[in-house]
Amino acid sequence: MRTTRSIGSKDPHVAEIPKVYERVLAGASARSRRFDVAGRSVHLLEDGSGPPLVLLHGTTATAGMFVPLLNELHGCRAVAPDRPGHGLSDPIHFPRSSFRDAAVAWVDSLLDTLELETTALLGHSGGAMWALWYALAHPSRVTKLVLLGPPALPKTRCPLPLRLVATPGVGELLSRVAPPTRKSVLQFAGVMHERETLATHPDLVDLFVAPGRDPIRDQSGRAEIRVFASPVALLSPSGFRRRSRVRPQEMHRLATPTLVIWGAHEPLGNPSVARAAVELMPQARLDVLPGGHAPWLGNASLTAASVENFVLDEPNQRSAAVTRELK
Repeated sequence: MRTTRSIGSKDPHVAEIPKVYERVLAGASARSRRFDVAGRSVHLLEDGSGPPLVLLHGTTATAGMFVPLLNELHGCRAVAPDRPGHGLSDPIHFPRSSFRDAAVAWVDSLLDTLELETTALLGHSGGAMWALWYALAHPSRVTKLVLLGPPALPKTRCPLPLRLVATPGVGELLSRVAPPTRKSVLQFAGVMHERETLATHPDLVDLFVAPGRDPIRDQSGRAEIRVFASPVALLSPSGFRRRSRVRPQEMHRLATPTLVIWGAHEPLGNPSVARAAVELMPQARLDVLPGGHAPWLGNASLTAASVENFVLDEPNQRSAAVTRELK
């Protein structure tokens, strides 16, 4: 792994992050690489061969969180970047009035840099929103779309801890006076119904702790969730902003074959919330897996099978049975 000082970066990430990354990757087959995307350094993990699959992690997480899933994906070339300012990637500027447009432009530049004219695209949580936004903006470049726990679908709810982070002044105060620890990370994972599963991956716990003490990550993550960062920021103190939600009419025009993966104990809503969203999409299906907001942490092989069966299958037409419950 290279030094923490990124191409074009004036301020390196905290030194603990690459050390934790090295532990996370010690027993994994994924390779750590860097690319220059639109003049900024992007760190990514790459594993396997075959049809491409780009994975976008959730807000304030890192690509390393996908390692248990990458270890089980065998039929595709999986590429998981640290999104801007997260992990070991350089931050970029997100204009306050056009966060969504900037996110779409970054994904577009990433695919250009990777020389991927088309690709399957997978996103988790906040990364799922980026993936969905991109598929709506550039449907010709996305062959298949996989959404794991997309937060701003119609009728999803926002857990209280995220609403506190979005409250003006509170989020900044919490990050200063109570930097994350292993205990607090696991407590938050409990809110997302993944405490026991995350605890089985101690290095991944540290991959939340170390970046949580990184000013670069803190600023980049907060730009996505704090209410005053943008008129289209994801969150407000009362929950997900109406403007941030994907509107039903947008979902009606989503041309890309789509798989929604939903944890049976997803804190954003029960499976009926995901089922209602899937019904709005022309070519979509729903797989309900055991677990909460990150079902691959406790069911990596089952999640990988769901993803690969969908991504590697021939383009499918919507069938009457759009929901599967996998165990």
